[in-house]
Amino acid sequence: MDLRPPFALLLDVDGPIASPVSRSVKPEIISLLLELGEAGIPLVFNTGRSDAFIAGQVMEPMLAEGMPSSLTVHAICEKGATWFSFSGATATPVRVDRELAVPVGFADEVRRLVEEKYADYMFFDETKRAMVSVEQRIDVANSEYRAVQEHFDADAMAIMGRLGLGAVRLDHHLPGQDDTVDYRVDPTIISTDIESVRLGKDLGASRACELLRRDGIVPDAWFTMGDSRTDYAMADWLHHNDHEVSHVDVRPEDGVPEKPYEILTAGYLGLGPEVIHDDAGLAFLREWRHTVLAKR
Repeated sequence: MDLRPPFALLLDVDGPIASPVSRSVKPEIISLLLELGEAGIPLVFNTGRSDAFIAGQVMEPMLAEGMPSSLTVHAICEKGATWFSFSGATATPVRVDRELAVPVGFADEVRRLVEEKYADYMFFDETKRAMVSVEQRIDVANSEYRAVQEHFDADAMAIMGRLGLGAVRLDHHLPGQDDTVDYRVDPTIISTDIESVRLGKDLGASRACELLRRDGIVPDAWFTMGDSRTDYAMADWLHHNDHEVSHVDVRPEDGVPEKPYEILTAGYLGLGPEVIHDDAGLAFLREWRHTVLAKR
């Protein structure tokens, strides 16, 4: 017999859960996640971050807070390329879809590019298993990073062209040797991810449903939460596959698109437009905890 919780949470990590400035998670967010999980609300992270980041910034603080062995949390990382689950007692091995990995030779070239030209602004993320990612250094202002990010992206595209790898960055397409585009250069406010075009938050949503079904869990509804336009893809996938879903946008300054499902921002909670990122994420977690406790 399936368990049918009133809703499940499918959460991007950078922005809604982890601060894009400090890259860490507020202790109250950790506590609220545990309260919601222990109250029977399924928790699934759907992130471009690596499994190592989730382990260090989310799993370990939850364990330190006293996560029970009866609570299982799923983490879908690198936009669906890797995933694992953890409880208070154990963590599963990390699974990697090797078919979605960027070629090792390209990763080596990007590492060398960062070391030789961009090390004052960014670092190469050595924890990624399938994607290639560079990230803004914490000691560098975001304005300084953003000023050179486009130059790095162009250099990365040039490497892909030299290696015969087809790639796309926003509206710029560079077909590969076989006239295909297999990879995406995806700039965010603090990083650039270079990844298979088959990766995305929609793939993460699909994996989330598979993992919950394996546990015998079929939520009545979903809340998805993110800080960029690409995060809407998880709500898009859920809606397209006949799930009831509402999406929380914690950084709506890019503009809120028209969608066939409910979109929530901090204004829904009576908060001002200055409440964004993990401050908005914290506010929604508090609201969901209140909703759950009020029904008990």
